[in-house]
Amino acid sequence: MERPTVAVTMGDPAGVGAEVIVGAYPAICDAAAPLVVGDADVLRAAVAVCESDLTVTAVDSPSAADADPTRIPVLDLDNVDADALTYGEVREDYGAASLEYVERAIELATDGAVDAIATAPINKQATRCAGSTYAGHTGMLADYTDTDEYAMMLVEGIEDTADGAAADLIVTHVSTHVPLTEACNRVSRGRVRTTIDVTHEGLRDLGIDDPTIAVAGLNPHASDGGILGVAEGSEIEPAVDHARADGLDVHGPESPDTVFAQAAGGAYDCVVAMYHDQGHIPIKMLGFASDDAVSGVNVTVGLPIVRTSVDHGTAFDIAGEGCASEASMVDAVEVAARIARNRARRGDGDGAEAADLPDAGSG
Repeated sequence: MERPTVAVTMGDPAGVGAEVIVGAYPAICDAAAPLVVGDADVLRAAVAVCESDLTVTAVDSPSAADADPTRIPVLDLDNVDADALTYGEVREDYGAASLEYVERAIELATDGAVDAIATAPINKQATRCAGSTYAGHTGMLADYTDTDEYAMMLVEGIEDTADGAAADLIVTHVSTHVPLTEACNRVSRGRVRTTIDVTHEGLRDLGIDDPTIAVAGLNPHASDGGILGVAEGSEIEPAVDHARADGLDVHGPESPDTVFAQAAGGAYDCVVAMYHDQGHIPIKMLGFASDDAVSGVNVTVGLPIVRTSVDHGTAFDIAGEGCASEASMVDAVEVAARIARNRARRGDGDGAEAADLPDAGSG
């Protein structure tokens, strides 16, 4: 699988999705045969905004994705009037269009017509206006693929090494887009163990065959032996012990204020974070400090299909200006192609199965 076919969804038409696809396109053709799923006229408008020499061709089949770096093939759903397109505006029809792009890409991936999906950002307000109840892509992908056990993995700077692969920092999350009080309640031994399992499989998908995983505590200093909280002793430590008994190289609970720096220094291949900001802050600090600006990749681990995404939003404030960085989109497609190749090499494509570890209540 030299160049896997990657369906690239265009995201919200009023955002920077089409622009970052245009900026990324020549580079991503080195790793994949990309097929944009969206609106051809909106993409042509982005070509003009970016002052690009690329051409856009409407196609009706994934087989037209030929990795030609001068021509962008688009599975044209013809949802948006590009002549009336208003950048930076939350609209129901834009939200509906972005949802249909994702739905079609999922259909292509589950049918085996494409090898992976990479998504440009959608706008949650717009999709809610269109009637969606999902907080973002992840829940939608899980429901459409009948997946119960999954997690968000953020990857910064993955590359091949003599031992397989390594990254600047990789983080997965026990919970993501929920209020902090609910996130604390979701720290249960079953959920932590499941996250460890899908993390292990996700790292193998990236080419890290024998990963070392650190699990962060929930409380400051991982509770200092129970002085600062009980979740570490009642929920996190039993999950880690259970995973280690099954042969996984897992450590923790580790102090959240040091474990991410340790992982970035090479001590661990990945950190399992307990909630959204605990994991996102170190990843985004590392990404924004790099020369590539926003360059991280969001991977949904645990799915039977391959899905990656840029690690930024619709950027309505700069949409239509042609200045959005394409770095994260380049990385997202390259990581999607990497995972597709590794799954093909291993001969599997199924999501990880959850371990049989009953919950003992919330931490």
